[in-house]
Formats: sequence, structure tokens, C-alpha cells
Amino acid sequence: MKIIIAGAGEVGFHLAKLLSFESQDITLIDTNRDSLTYADTHLDIRVIRGDATSISVLKDAQVHRTDLVIGVTSSETTNITACVLAKQLGAKRTIARISNTEFIDNKDEVGFTKFGIDELISPESLASGEIELLLNQSGFNDTYEFEDGALTMIGLHLSRTAAFVGKTVKEVGQQFPELDYVPIAIQRYGTQYTLIPRGDTLFKEGDQVYFTTTQEGVGHIYKLSGKVKEDIRNVMILGGSKIGYKTARDLCRSRFNVKLIENNKEKAFEIADDIPDCLVINGDGRNVELLQEESIQDMDAFISVTGNSETNIMSCLVAKSKGVKKTIALVENMDYFQLSQSIGIDTLINKKLLAANNIFRHVRKGEIVAMTMLNNMNAELLEFVVSSSSEVCDSFIRDIDFPRSAIIGGVIRDGEGMIALGDFEIKAGDRIVVCSLPQAIKKVEKLFV
Repeated sequence: MKIIIAGAGEVGFHLAKLLSFESQDITLIDTNRDSLTYADTHLDIRVIRGDATSISVLKDAQVHRTDLVIGVTSSETTNITACVLAKQLGAKRTIARISNTEFIDNKDEVGFTKFGIDELISPESLASGEIELLLNQSGFNDTYEFEDGALTMIGLHLSRTAAFVGKTVKEVGQQFPELDYVPIAIQRYGTQYTLIPRGDTLFKEGDQVYFTTTQEGVGHIYKLSGKVKEDIRNVMILGGSKIGYKTARDLCRSRFNVKLIENNKEKAFEIADDIPDCLVINGDGRNVELLQEESIQDMDAFISVTGNSETNIMSCLVAKSKGVKKTIALVENMDYFQLSQSIGIDTLINKKLLAANNIFRHVRKGEIVAMTMLNNMNAELLEFVVSSSSEVCDSFIRDIDFPRSAIIGGVIRDGEGMIALGDFEIKAGDRIVVCSLPQAIKKVEKLFV
């Protein structure tokens, strides 16, 4: 697959890195010589120095033979213009990163596809949506919904008191036959090794386990994992960035009590005017005395989304020490993901990863409609639509030659989520959720093409 990425910033470089691992034909365009030099020396890709809105630069990148053009520069105007030009010059699909979420809210009314833009991506919007989902599933440290919650992926750490600990997957299934769930990935405590569980896989204390489950099954997993679904109402947000602003606005609309701390006086007044239901405090959120004055100990959740990862991590640790139940920190450095559990923060989120996950599904083969990469785990969760020509169509799951490094997490049929076992027959139109390690993805894709 031939892909052009406009923008060698954090999102662009991260995407190029992930896609180059997939042996895709990548061309990276940017005006910054240093960014391109770094990408050129670290990745097996082609780089072009120039303006992505230049027709001659796009032609030099052979845009007429390109399957996908992704505009992820820091300027949404550049991204939109580059995608429009690329489509007119023969590119098959285009994706533009934007920061104005109004574009996404009104994309059907405006009709961006008529201009030549197939998809709009807002990392800030994705991050704020992820935060709201995490607050609604407060006992878990990772969550993802398929088809408006018909199936839900949840990630959690197994504590010593969890009913799963010390039992195999098969034993848990026999002991709790009413439980509607499938364990899809496990990472052992203190390791970076991801395994796809089978019937004889043992659940151990400290495991980070991912499940797919139906709406009814979420409550069962809360109960058996020893987690408590906290009623989160009072939320403190540190940082009036685009993510902080959108999160505060959305949470206020959902009837949360929100306090937002912003260091910049002018920005604090702007947010206070725009979101009258939000209490905005102008001050330095790193000041522990200020946090105490604003009753941090009475907060149910603390979300730190300033532009500084270290500030976000340290302020979340302060919140934890004051008894806050749920802490979420925005981090830019991917390496910090490995530290989240050991240092005591509930969830780390990363804009680059969220944007890359969202864009990645357009690169995969087969009818993929959703995908996400599991936090800090070497596994991907994909949702395929079964066509009548798919190899798996009209087959029972037990008869499919499915790789051992992958597992079917569930099926959505006519809007209803189901946990499908070996005697389930797959039909055309079914949406199949699959968890796979990287080495098995190509084989899984072939089953659904």
C-alpha cells in the first residue's frame, strides 16, 4: 500500500513508524529539515522536504499512484488543502487531522467528501472522548466501545481478591457459566510480554487483563474482579488546553461538577465565559496548597492535560496521595506507558496513539470498521464486517483455521452484541471483534477479505 503522510511532527512520525513496521510504502513530507533528517535516519521510508500543499511536491511524491494521503501537520488548513489537492490529483483516499471539532460535529451537513476529504481526525476530540468513557467505566483502566456499547472492551489489573486469580480460563467459565465475557489478552505483572489466553491459561495476581463483554456482562466483571464502580460526579481538570476545554465542556453537559485550573489568566477568562457551568480557577496547578484550597480531597476524579507530561504525572500522583479515586494523565512520551501502573496512576492517554489507532483501520485489509491498540500491549483489537465472499462466512468458529496468536472476542449481529463460542455460525453482515498479536494480523485479514 502506497501512503503519503504530510507532517513529520509527533503524530506524523509515530504513524510513519508504525506503518513502516508493516512494510508499507511510506513517503513523508515536511518543511522542517531536522524532523525529516531524524525520520530518514530512523525509519525505512522516503522523505521529501517541501510544502504538502504544493502541487509539484505532491506530484514528486507520485500522488496519482497513492492509496492513502494523511494530512497531520500542526495546521488544519494545510491538512485540508493537501487532502483536497491530493484527491484531485488521483489519490484514492484522504484523511485530514483537524483541531476545530466543529468540522467533525457538522461533517455530514458540510459534506467534506465532496471536497475530496474522506475522513476527519481530531486527536483532541478522541482524547476527550476517551476520558469521558474512562470516567463512566471508573473501575477499569482501559475501555473501548464497539457499536455504541453493543460490545465493550475493558482492561483491568487483577487484585489478590479477584475471583479469577488462581483459576484457568476454562475453570472460570465452568464456575460462572452465566458470565458473558471473553478474555482476549493478558500481560503478566512486571513483563512486557502479551499473550492471547486459551482454556488452560491461568489468571494471576497483578495481571493486566483485557476482556470483551456485553452490556450486561460489565457488571459481572466488576463483581468478580473485586472492582467497585465508583459514582464519579466531582471532577478536577488541570490545564485549559484544547483537550481540557473540550473535556470540561462535554462533562458539564453530562451533568458532572467540573473545576478547571488554568495558569494563563486570559485563557482562564475565555473558558469561564464559554463554559458557564464550569468553575474555572486561574492558578498554577503544580501548587499543592492551591489544590488543597480547591478541595482536591473531595474530588472523585483528577484529569491532568497540560502541555507538560511530567507536570501531568506529578499532579496525578499528588491527587492520588490526597485520596482521589480516579486519575488520568495526558503524556506525550510513549515510554511512560510502561510506568503507569508501577507509579500508581490509573490511566495514561496519548494523543498520538489515539490518532494512529483511528487512522490505522484505513490501512488494514478487509472490511475493518474499527480498531484500537491495547495500551502498552503488543496487540491490536479489530472489528471486521463479514461479506458473503469472506472465507469465514457461513462457517462455525470451531471449523475456522484461526491463528493461535489471535482470538474472536465477540460478534455484533443486527446491533446486538454476543459472546461467540465454537458452535457459533458466522453470517454475512456480522461484525466480528478480533484481538490479534502483530504476527497473526495478515492471516486474520485474509479470513475476512
